[in-house]
This record gives sequence, C-alpha cells and structure tokens, in this order.
Amino acid sequence: MSQRRRTAVPTAMIAALTATLTAAATMSLSACEFDVAPGSISPGSIPVPFSVAPVPSASVGQPAYVCTAIYKILTDGAVRLAGHISSDGSATGGDQDELRDTFAAMAADIEKAGATSTDPAQREKIMALATSLDQGAKAADPQAYLSGEFPTIGQELDGTCT
Repeated sequence: MSQRRRTAVPTAMIAALTATLTAAATMSLSACEFDVAPGSISPGSIPVPFSVAPVPSASVGQPAYVCTAIYKILTDGAVRLAGHISSDGSATGGDQDELRDTFAAMAADIEKAGATSTDPAQREKIMALATSLDQGAKAADPQAYLSGEFPTIGQELDGTCT
C-alpha cells in the first residue's frame, strides 16, 4: 500500500465523521426553542449570563479587576431588579421593598469590592457609586431611582478601568 493511500483513507474517514457529527449537532440544536411567558420566571431562578476569564490572584485590587467585579455586581443586581418590575414598568407593594433591599445589597457589595482597589481615584468613584445606590435604597420611591439614575450608574467607572 502506498504512503499516499495510507494517509488519504484516514483523512477521508475523519472528514466523513466530522460532517456526520456537524449534521447531527445542527439537527439537535435546530429543535431548541423556548417560549417564556412574562412573569413566569422568578428572580434568581436563571443564572446571570456573565463570563470572566480566570484572573490570577495577583490581579486582585488592580483597576481592571475591580471594574470587572463592580460590573458583575451591577449586572446581577439589574437582573434581580428586573424580576420585581411588572410588564408596564411599575413596582408595587412588596416589590418596592425588594427594590430597596437589592439597591442596599448592591451598595454594600460595591463598597466592599471598591475597598480593594489600588487606585485612589477609582476608589473615590466607587464609593460615590455605592453612596448613590444607598440613596436609591433609602428613597421614598426606589422605582424613580431605578428609572432615573440607575441605568447610567456604571458609566462613572469607565475612565478608571485601565
């Protein structure tokens, strides 16, 4: 058997196997469709879509690491907050208390994460961000804070995340 034929046969078999597996995966994924009715999922029942590459422990406290931690806290909090807002955009009754509790928890987590920053200017902005969230937690109408200042609060850090 020639050398050419010895390499051609396994290559053809690998190509055929790859094509078969790709077709099978495509067929199995094409049937995946989810229909979720508004209000049918409770807050926290679905994990927040967030992915961060592992960071060595020596990076803890560095500005970019701290920003990643803060952005994760804000993302997790936003998902929790979304579960307490109805389809018309309002929160009533016990949900007002849930908004306050979420803002307070976010403020505490952000303050804790910000305290590790090695950059004094970044620490100052993070503490201002935590103070703002704390004010939202203490507000008579936390929904006003949610629809007012909260959507842009993370932008305060943008210049400090180098």
